[in-house]
Amino acid sequence: MKTRLLTLTILLNCILFREISAQTSASIDPWVISATSPDPSNYFGVTVANGMIGIVSSPLPFQVKDVVLAGAYDLYGRGRVSNFLKSFNLLNMHFSVDGSNLSSKNISSMKQTLNMQRASFTTSFNYLDKASITYTYYALRQLPFTVLMDISVQAKKDIEIEPASVLEAPDALRDVQNYYNEIDRPHVVISLLTSTARSPTGKLLMVASNTFLFTEPHGQEPRLIHEMWDNNMHLLKFKRKIKAGETYRFSIAGSSITSAHDEDPLNEAERLTIFAKLQGADRLISFHEKAWSDIWKSDIQISGDEQSQQDIHSMLYHLYSFTREGTSFSLSPMGLSGLGYNGHVFWDADLWMFPSLLVLHPEMAKSMIEYRYERLDAAKKNAFAHGFKGAMFPWESAASGVEETPVWALSGPFEHHITACVGLAAWNYYCVSQDKDWLREKGWPIISATADFWTSRVERNGPGHYDINNVVAADEWAENIDNNAFTNGAAKVLLQHATEAAGILGIKADPDWMQVSDNIPILQMNGVTKEHAQYKGEGIKQADVNLLAYPLKLITDPVQIKRDLVYYQSRVPNQGTPAMTQAVFALLYARLGQGDTAFHFFKDAYIPNLNPPFRVIAETKGGTNPYFATGAGGILQALLMGFGGLDIRSTGIVQVPSSLPSGWKKLTLTGIGPDKKNYSVQ
Repeated sequence: MKTRLLTLTILLNCILFREISAQTSASIDPWVISATSPDPSNYFGVTVANGMIGIVSSPLPFQVKDVVLAGAYDLYGRGRVSNFLKSFNLLNMHFSVDGSNLSSKNISSMKQTLNMQRASFTTSFNYLDKASITYTYYALRQLPFTVLMDISVQAKKDIEIEPASVLEAPDALRDVQNYYNEIDRPHVVISLLTSTARSPTGKLLMVASNTFLFTEPHGQEPRLIHEMWDNNMHLLKFKRKIKAGETYRFSIAGSSITSAHDEDPLNEAERLTIFAKLQGADRLISFHEKAWSDIWKSDIQISGDEQSQQDIHSMLYHLYSFTREGTSFSLSPMGLSGLGYNGHVFWDADLWMFPSLLVLHPEMAKSMIEYRYERLDAAKKNAFAHGFKGAMFPWESAASGVEETPVWALSGPFEHHITACVGLAAWNYYCVSQDKDWLREKGWPIISATADFWTSRVERNGPGHYDINNVVAADEWAENIDNNAFTNGAAKVLLQHATEAAGILGIKADPDWMQVSDNIPILQMNGVTKEHAQYKGEGIKQADVNLLAYPLKLITDPVQIKRDLVYYQSRVPNQGTPAMTQAVFALLYARLGQGDTAFHFFKDAYIPNLNPPFRVIAETKGGTNPYFATGAGGILQALLMGFGGLDIRSTGIVQVPSSLPSGWKKLTLTGIGPDKKNYSVQ
């Protein structure tokens, strides 16, 4: 009965899909998402980021909700563990026209637009009958710690504007110090508005600095006035008269950095702001757009479904925005969109976000594996403390690599599959890059140490019974159970790849690795793979057994894959489960040649999770905690490895048979892998 209902639902979805596509295909821009007159009471901000600094939008004019820096953590708030730190809102402004302050009450025709191709966010509105105002801000891709806001005022009558750039410390910061400096040169005057503050424990020094950029020739710029309002806030402002019909443009460039990023953050923030000032707004925007043009050479293009195309561009845009080449930072489930999950790094990074980035931009994915490599010693100490060998990576990781899971969450000491996920990510990076030097220097230490963990973690209870007992499953509703399918499967596959890596490097593999792998059980019940020893058919939070078919590729028989899919898709409730689960179902059905069934689960993975006005993804259906980058990573894998058929092998990326939905004409994957190859499915 359930199978027949699912078939009917899929059929209705396909009919609806065709109708919607026919009605709206001409109106959906694949690169631009806009909101007209956004409702502040039902508004979920969208993030502009460059892999280091994230700016979250606000429905209020000349305000941003949050500014978040990658890698900036301190002990405060939730759970007695480290948390992401908010930085100063260095783009916030007070703005008055003819002495009256702009607010949401005296403006009209507000429109906000995210341009994903240019990685820019634009707000426009009318102020009474006096002016039309537009501003666009960027987290500059070429400058990791620097942002820019470009403002244009078109006067409808003779007016006088008074913009004020405001630096105000977030509540969690302390010991705020405010500075104002002018650097006078024959060709330029640089006015710097700077603030510093200590993180809650005093561990970090956080700094923000900004300055105005004017279009007038030197000597004709507006006169700037600095005002200190209180210890936590100061501002820099100017006045300018604009004639009716005239358009006046100016900009603000600013930088934010902490002592986690630089030993001298105060001086460095001001140096970076000066650098941006003397580049000028046009050059800054030009370099930013060139950098993003290069990033978008790796793209997913859908022919025949413009809404899905826009949604996939949004997912790509967010993953690209949250990641940066040349760092050793990884991704939290919410990326740089706020303080969700304390900014910690989970298996979300290694299993869900990393593979998509790996095939699209290996150089970005490398930063995520560098993050794990730099924290390998901490993982070894964690294994030692728990009586194991090798390296035991923490369930929640932040700056130092120690366990950061709150004590009340049992996933910290028991959700051990994370250690296999880290080792498999290192192996997959080698497979895609084919970089043997990297494998020897950094990959092998991770892979071998995580393999050693599993040989000490199993309980050897006889042939075929090297059990992994007392774990939290990938299905996190199953706590302190035995022989979890994904945990056992991930350990088996990691041990196999560790042996393979040793052969590639000419190193003698530990024979115990394959001995253990061959004896870790995968349980069965009535022809279905059993989620864990105590499992009796109850509902599951997220995909577990189905991950043995992908990404582990431990189950390869199509009949068994289908049987496991049909069984476990009926065990997932409609609420409270994360987006990745349906993404895995979609991926596997696409590989099984059932494109329309795959499309049903592809849409079900994220459509019920979208929040207004920019279609940002929450973690669960009806959830309100976007942006859920983990879900985006899983859904992108459904596109790349499911519909697109890409597969990571020890020799590199190959393409396997797959099936598209009946409504899609063609799927094109561009700029894939180190060689930037193109693939297509029709």
